[in-house]
Amino acid sequence: MKTFFQKYKHALVLLYGLIYMPWFIWLESRANLPYHVIHMGIDDMIPFTEAFIVPYLLWFVYVPAVFIYLFFKNKGEFYRYCIFLFTGMTLFLVVSTIYPNGHLLRPASFERNNIFIYAVQFLYRADTATNIFPSLHVFNSIAAHMAIVNNKSLGNHFLIRNSSRLLMFTIILSTMFLKQHSAADVISGILLGVLMDQLVYHLDYTALGQRAQERKKKTKKGVVV
Repeated sequence: MKTFFQKYKHALVLLYGLIYMPWFIWLESRANLPYHVIHMGIDDMIPFTEAFIVPYLLWFVYVPAVFIYLFFKNKGEFYRYCIFLFTGMTLFLVVSTIYPNGHLLRPASFERNNIFIYAVQFLYRADTATNIFPSLHVFNSIAAHMAIVNNKSLGNHFLIRNSSRLLMFTIILSTMFLKQHSAADVISGILLGVLMDQLVYHLDYTALGQRAQERKKKTKKGVVV
């Protein structure tokens, strides 16, 4: 056990769960309090489709699977993935705390009875229709896909890369077709995901640091930049 922790000291990032889970549970405990209703006109045009429960539930495998793979295979990319995930998750907690939100999109009854409907009913009982903005299902799916794309072993594998892309898109769609999220939640989740992708994977921090050092040197010499 000691050897494991010496080799995998980056497991300490898991302590974030001690912040996230109590905070999220507290937010869910406020589900019966007044909240701002999230709604867009397009929400009413999207039909409830219970088969989307399959990709929706695959999210609970998809995001952790990438987490575990990077944990053991690439510490640097693991940290990037955690920064991506934890930044969005923390922002979600802050938004939900300051701006209590929810939706009224779930069907009051179901016209059919099948295994997918039973799974949806279980989901509805386990998860309230509050604290939905931005959608973490959307945001974390984007985080997982971007982590795969930016990993040489996974991103260069045609089947893995495209399977991940397909799963990401179907998970995003599932949030709306299961009436778990409004299109507004989805759009905000996508925008946040795109922003974090740029910050985590595409911004050259080394070059920024060098330019900052150059500015300091020029300032010391009395040159205003």
